[in-house]
Amino acid sequence: MKLLRLIPSLDPAAGGTVEAIRQVSPLLAARGVITTVASLDAPTAPFLAGDGFQAVGLGPGRGVYGYTPGVVPALQCLAAEHQAVVIEGLWQYHAFATWRALRRLGAAAPPYWVYTHGMLDPWFRHTYPLKHLKKWFYWPWADYRVLRDARAVLFTTEQERLLARRSFWLYRARERVAPFGIAPPPADEALQRQAFAAAFPQLVGKPLLLSLARLHEKKGLDQLISALATVAHRHPTLQLMLAGPDGGCLAALRQQAAGLGLADRVHFPGLLQGKLKWGALRHCSLFCLPSHQENFGIAVVEAMACARAVLISTAVNLAVEVEEADAGLVQPDTRAATARALVAWLALPANRQLDLGANARTLFEQRFRLDRSVDGFLQILSE
Repeated sequence: MKLLRLIPSLDPAAGGTVEAIRQVSPLLAARGVITTVASLDAPTAPFLAGDGFQAVGLGPGRGVYGYTPGVVPALQCLAAEHQAVVIEGLWQYHAFATWRALRRLGAAAPPYWVYTHGMLDPWFRHTYPLKHLKKWFYWPWADYRVLRDARAVLFTTEQERLLARRSFWLYRARERVAPFGIAPPPADEALQRQAFAAAFPQLVGKPLLLSLARLHEKKGLDQLISALATVAHRHPTLQLMLAGPDGGCLAALRQQAAGLGLADRVHFPGLLQGKLKWGALRHCSLFCLPSHQENFGIAVVEAMACARAVLISTAVNLAVEVEEADAGLVQPDTRAATARALVAWLALPANRQLDLGANARTLFEQRFRLDRSVDGFLQILSE
C-alpha cells in the first residue's frame, strides 16, 4: 500500500505530530506501507528528509493559514498515486486543499482519514472566543466538509473524541479512537546521559523537574515556576528545565522566574532533540506538563517510557490512564493544585517515587508502544 500523509509543516518545532510521523513511517515500511509526507513547506526546507518516508514540500504557504496557490492540482497528482490518504490536523489550508483535490478526482479518489490532534477541543472556544468566531465563518464550507466526507475521523483518546463534539453544533463525522504510541527510547542510555551532562554540567547531581513543550500559554508552565517558588527554600538544589521552542511566552516566563528569585534555577535551553532530549528525560526526577489543554502528550509518553513518573493536569487527555496505572500525579490545571502536587511528590519516600516510575514504564509497555499502535492503525485502514 502507498499512503499519503498531509501536514502543514515537517519542522520539528511544529510539535509532537511531526515526531510521531518520523517514528511510525519506518515501522509502516516494514509492514509494506510506503509513506509519502506532503507539507506546505518550501521544497528546499532542510528538515524534509526523513527515514522511512519520502517528503514533498509543496509550499511555502502564505500566512498562518498556509494558503498555497496551485497546490490543489499538485495534490490531485499525488493522491492519484496512493491508495490511502491521512490528513494531519485542521485549521490550515493543507486539509481543505486535500478535500478539494480528492473531490476533483471523483470516483478515482482514494479514501481518506483525518487526525484532529485535539484541534476540536472546546478549550479553544472558551479561551479564544474571537478566533472561534472567525473559524465559524469558514467552518461550514471548509473543515466541516473535510470531516463529514472522511472515511473516519481519528481521535487518539476517548476523551478527545467526546470533547470534539462540543466545539461546533454543525458537526458530522464517523468517529474512531485510533491507538497512538511511540517507539521505545534508544538503547544507548549511557551516551544519552553523557550528552546531557556535557551540555548542562551545572545540573548534574541535582534533582530536576522537566517539561518538554512549546512555551505557550496553554501548557501551564507558569504554574510550574510558581510551584517551584513554593518549595524553593526547603529544596535549595531543585531545578526546573522548560525545554521547547518559544510559542510566545518565553519572555514572560523568564520575567516570572527572575521576579521570584529563580532566574538561576529555571532553565530555558530551547528545543532538545536526539540524545540531549533522551538524556534530559533520563536525568530528570519528575516530568511535568500541567497543561490547560493537551490532546495526547507525546512527551508524557516518552517520559513514561524512560520510567519517569509524571505530574500532569486533568486537562491532559492521558490523565485517566496515568491515574488508573498509578504512574504519577494528576491535578486540576491551577497554580494552587500544581503546587500541592509538587509538595506531595517531594514528600514521597524515594522508593515510592521509584514505584511510580516503574508503573509509568509498565503503562507505556501495555498501552503506548508504537508497534501496538501501528497494528491498530493498519486495521483501521483495512476496514
